[in-house]
Amino acid sequence: MCNSVLSAHTAMLYLGQVAVANENLFSTSLPGGGISSYVGERRGALQNIPKSRHRLTPVYLGATAGMRLLNISNPTESEQILKDVGSKLRTYPFDFRGETILSGQEKGAYGWVTVNYLLDNFIKVKFSHPGRDTVGALDFGGATTQITFETTDVVEDKSNVLDLRLYGRDDHPYTQSFLCYGRDQVLRRLLAHLVKVTNVLLKHSTGFNVSMKLEKVFDSPCTADQRPSPYSPQVSLTVMGTGNYQQCLGNMSMLFFLQGQIEQSLVSSSPQAFSAFLYTHVYLKRTTGIIVTSPILLEGAVRTVCNMSFQEVIAFLREPSASDSYLPLLVIRDKVFMLQGYVVVCCSYFVQAGDTSFGWALVYMLCLSNLLPGESMGLRKTLPPKDWSCLIFLFVLLILVAPFFIILDNIYV
Repeated sequence: MCNSVLSAHTAMLYLGQVAVANENLFSTSLPGGGISSYVGERRGALQNIPKSRHRLTPVYLGATAGMRLLNISNPTESEQILKDVGSKLRTYPFDFRGETILSGQEKGAYGWVTVNYLLDNFIKVKFSHPGRDTVGALDFGGATTQITFETTDVVEDKSNVLDLRLYGRDDHPYTQSFLCYGRDQVLRRLLAHLVKVTNVLLKHSTGFNVSMKLEKVFDSPCTADQRPSPYSPQVSLTVMGTGNYQQCLGNMSMLFFLQGQIEQSLVSSSPQAFSAFLYTHVYLKRTTGIIVTSPILLEGAVRTVCNMSFQEVIAFLREPSASDSYLPLLVIRDKVFMLQGYVVVCCSYFVQAGDTSFGWALVYMLCLSNLLPGESMGLRKTLPPKDWSCLIFLFVLLILVAPFFIILDNIYV
C-alpha cells in the first residue's frame, strides 16, 4: 500500500509492506514546499514496488492542516487542487482509493495510535507481553499542533474524546488540534503581531535582513484578522535580525496569552514528539552540537543559535531562529509543557522505531486498508528450536534405553 502525505510544510510518500508485519518499506520527502510541488513525483514508488504488484497496491492521498486552511480561505481552489492531484495519481498503475482532507482529530488519533503501535504498547497477540500504559503524542506540524493522550481527568468537551478499539482493548484518548499553532503559521502570526503593535520586527540571528510582501504574512486565515488598514498586499516589509533571544521569546509568548484559555488537563505519561520537532531537533544539533534531551538543553541550544551571526547559520534554513524560540514555550521551565493552558510532563523526541518513522501515515494506511484489527489475534505457542532438540534427544534416549529395562525385567522375572 502507498500513502501520499500532503501537509502545510512538506510532501511525503510512504510505502507500507504488509506480509508478516506492518512496516514502512520506503519513504521519501518530495522536493518543494508541499502539495503544489507534489504532482509527478512517483518514481520512488514505481521503483520500490514490484511491477507485478502495481495493480494490487492501494494508494491513499491524505492532506492535512495546510489544505484545511486553504479550504477555509478558498474552498474552490482547495477542491480543485485535490482533484488535480487525484487525477494525476490515477494515471499511475496503482489502485488509487481517493483523496481526502483529514480533520485535526483524525490526524491526532492516527499519530497517537502510530506512536503506541510502534512502541508495542498494545497487546497484538494473545499470550504476548501484558499491555503497557500508552504514551501521549505531540505532533508539531506546519499549520497545527496536535496533542493526544489518555487522561483520568473528567473531560468537559466530550467531542474531543476518541473511542478506539484496538487488539481487543478499548482506549479513550483525548485529542486537541491547535489550528494556526504549527511552525509556519506561528511565524506568520508573529510577524503579523509585530507589524500591528511595533516597528521592531522578528528577531532572527544577527545580520539577518530580508524583505517580503505583506501578502506573505496576511494571506492566511490565521492572520487575516490582523491585516493593517489600509491593506496593500504588495507593500514590502523588512525583517531584521538582532539576535535578542529574550525579546524574541517575549514576543512569541504574546501569541499564547492573547488567546482565550481553554480547560486544563494533566497528561499522565510523557508524550512522544515528532514531525517538525524532528527537523528542529536535528537543526539544533547540527548548528550547536547540543543533543536536546531536556528543556534546559533546549533553551541553551536556542540561545546559542540566536547569538550566532547570520553568516554562521547561512547554510541552514532562515526560519529556525524564530521557530526555535517557539519550542521553549512548548517545552520549558521545570520540565513542563504549556500550550494554551495545557500542562504535561516533558516530552521525549522519538523519531524512529527500528527502520520505521514516527508519524500518522502508517496507521492511516492500516486503517483505510482494514489491516488494524479491533480484536487481538490468537497465537498458538510453540517451543524454541533448542527445546525441541532437547525433547527429541530425551525421546530417542528413552527408546534406546527401554529395551534394556525390558530385558532386565524378563531376567529377574
